[in-house]
Amino acid sequence: MEKVWLDSYPEGIPAEIDVDEFASIGALFERSVAAFGAKAAYVNMGKAISYDELDRLARDFAAYCQGVLGLPRGARIALMMPNVLQYPIAMFGALRAGYVVVNCNPLYTPRELEHQLKDSGAEAIVIVENFAHVLQQVIARTAVKHVITTGLGDMLGFPKRALVNLVVKHVKRMVPAWDIPHAVPFLAALARGAGAAYRPVAIGHEDVAFLQYTGGTTGVSKGAMLTHGNIVANLQQAHAWISPAVVSGKETVVTALPLYHIFALTANCLTFLKLGATNLLITNPRDIPGFVKELGKYRFSVFTGVNTLFNALLNNPDFAKLDFSTLKVTLGGGMAVQKSVADKWKQVTGIPLIEAYGLTETSPAATINPLDLAEYNGSIGLPISSTEVAIRDGEGRDVPLGQSGELCVRGPQVMKGYWNRPEDTAQVIMRDGFLRTGDVAVMDEKGFVRIVDRQKDMILVSGFNVYPNEVEAVVAMHPGVLEVAAVGVSDAKSGEAVKIFVVRKDPALTAETLIAHCRKNLTGYKVPHRVEFRDDLPKTNVGKILRRALRDEELAR
Repeated sequence: MEKVWLDSYPEGIPAEIDVDEFASIGALFERSVAAFGAKAAYVNMGKAISYDELDRLARDFAAYCQGVLGLPRGARIALMMPNVLQYPIAMFGALRAGYVVVNCNPLYTPRELEHQLKDSGAEAIVIVENFAHVLQQVIARTAVKHVITTGLGDMLGFPKRALVNLVVKHVKRMVPAWDIPHAVPFLAALARGAGAAYRPVAIGHEDVAFLQYTGGTTGVSKGAMLTHGNIVANLQQAHAWISPAVVSGKETVVTALPLYHIFALTANCLTFLKLGATNLLITNPRDIPGFVKELGKYRFSVFTGVNTLFNALLNNPDFAKLDFSTLKVTLGGGMAVQKSVADKWKQVTGIPLIEAYGLTETSPAATINPLDLAEYNGSIGLPISSTEVAIRDGEGRDVPLGQSGELCVRGPQVMKGYWNRPEDTAQVIMRDGFLRTGDVAVMDEKGFVRIVDRQKDMILVSGFNVYPNEVEAVVAMHPGVLEVAAVGVSDAKSGEAVKIFVVRKDPALTAETLIAHCRKNLTGYKVPHRVEFRDDLPKTNVGKILRRALRDEELAR
């Protein structure tokens, strides 16, 4: 396909980026430390750590893993934390020592956590103690040998550290009882690491940096192998796109999306690290009043989020009272941005809400709208620098501009493949290197891409992927269920929500019972919001349940 999108690039955006500027994430990290040493890198709960402090603490963590734990290069280290200062410390320490980071959602159920730890072969985990009881239930069936636990307030300094941990544990009772023998406190690990030798490791573009887990059409969560080259390329692409609007060393980016999610990981944590920006880490963005109060303390200039987050903020009466005079860029991704939300955001803040598109498999950015866009345009933007987009038919052939087809992406940010799953990798990465996204799209004559449908059965809840097979497998575990189908239905708050259609084996089975069963086995956003009981489900002539028929019924209502 001709690169028609290049003519629509704003002034100053290059067609190609320099993927070789940094050999690894660690190399980029070290340059930022040298350039911005005394500046605040991350702020959380009122506590700031500078680039220099982050460098020292990450080095201590790396030395602990190398010298005390004896973990070999390439070992997988799981991180299971919300947005707290411990995350970047452990993440940068692990990457610089040549380890592979396995990001885990802190809200995982035991079943979900066990699968990810077993599949990745993680040997160590850093986990906030609020969730240690979940790990306790599954650790014996995994390869995890080393557990490092931390309290939410551990990096806040005395006396705030003690106060926050006391309130979390004994007042709010947010730390269920747990018992994991030989678990080491995070602060103790850093202290021991400070006295151990750190051995720098030569890391290149082909080395895997993250196993970033994403659902699959088989219902099994798969680890996308994102290399140092993939991540470096994507942050170079993102930097090139936003550089006309930002100033190195002068920005503060609001990081409310979790760093364990690929969007915030690359867009906030890493891209703005290169810029010498300050990341304002929001630990609990669901507490909207608390979130708004925290925003009032800072002069923030960049804001990233998903549609549901923006909508929730706009519906808080105190949000409009904030000072938006320093806000330059608002970027929405992870799920479709609704026009009503984008319009209201600009009305309240004076800044347009710019929509972007990406996947875990593309590290994640693939397309972004121009930052000088005056109004919401319903598009996911233009292919970013060094990225090719093709719209293809069912036979893998490019279709003419203006016709719909599957959106396919090729570029240096496309994953190496799925961890230990060559067959699944071959299904999504075509012979010419294009990644099949499973989304049906149209490209216009100016290169702007619009999503029109989804080939996959995947459900998108507040920017998080939910795969029907996983939900169905959990529902089918209930002895009162004969058959089940899960589909996505429109939801005003989350964009989409999960609805299940169930044929009962037990006539007394209730929706409340099924939802309670799902809550025990699925992360909250995967739990069905609606249940409909039926005598039978639509099927093909070979007996396969037709989810699309059920979705079409919902759309027709």
